[in-house]
Amino acid sequence: MSAPEMQNIQPPVVDLEELQYARAQRRDKIAKWTLPVLMLLLAIFLWDRLVVWNEIPHYILPGPGLVIETLIEDWGMLSDALWVTLKITLMALAVAVLGGVGLAVLFTQSRYFEMAFYPFAVILQVTPVVSIAPLIFIYVDNRLAGLLLCAWIVAFFPILSNTTLGLNSTDHNLRDLYKIYGATRWQRLRYLQLPTALPYFLGGLRIAGGLALIGAVVSEYVAGTGGIGSGLAFRILEAGYRLNIPRMFAALLLIAATGVVIFTLASLLSHALLHKWHESAIKREN
Repeated sequence: MSAPEMQNIQPPVVDLEELQYARAQRRDKIAKWTLPVLMLLLAIFLWDRLVVWNEIPHYILPGPGLVIETLIEDWGMLSDALWVTLKITLMALAVAVLGGVGLAVLFTQSRYFEMAFYPFAVILQVTPVVSIAPLIFIYVDNRLAGLLLCAWIVAFFPILSNTTLGLNSTDHNLRDLYKIYGATRWQRLRYLQLPTALPYFLGGLRIAGGLALIGAVVSEYVAGTGGIGSGLAFRILEAGYRLNIPRMFAALLLIAATGVVIFTLASLLSHALLHKWHESAIKREN
């Protein structure tokens, strides 16, 4: 290539806006993970310094190192208690999903059925489970069934209300189109209403997962279960009676970690089911 031809070659033009946008996207991806971790580490550091600087006794406020040490030492006991609480939580969540979705479908198929039974669901939701639990354990002989029922009451309503809202949110024009082409009620439900209600259901599932764990812990407090079938709530009560505050914090740490895991799994499920087609999960360029 001759010298004049080389002089005529222009360097590629760099779009500054695209470059700035790409840099902003990279910063957001990094900050999404690093900022929460840094804030958590800062909170743990301040917690540790607060205990050391004020010379707080371990039976009032243990340091994070002592809590982790206690968690490791008492892992055998706490892991068994965690399994009891987790089993009740997952069983209650599963029953809440089946019952909530089933009732939501019935509500959308029959307006009179919804008017007759929806108020009872609202009453169960607004009544504190702490006030119902003693009665449940009086009338239900099986302790596991009583715990499951208490946790189910707390987790049931978000599934029911969100799924009902989603089933009723289908486009009326599409409903009319299905009727014009002679679609049956089952076909409208399967191909139109259920896909429309899926994002609403998944939003309710994220809420219900945490509420099921809360219901399981609260029901264990009220029931006062002990022995082999004791859950994390009983271990917290037991540690409080013995002034074993590090074990209390270790059990609380397990409860919090369990709640985070349940919420994360529900969020991953939501992303897996929605990220290809629903506006709430599709990533778009600004």
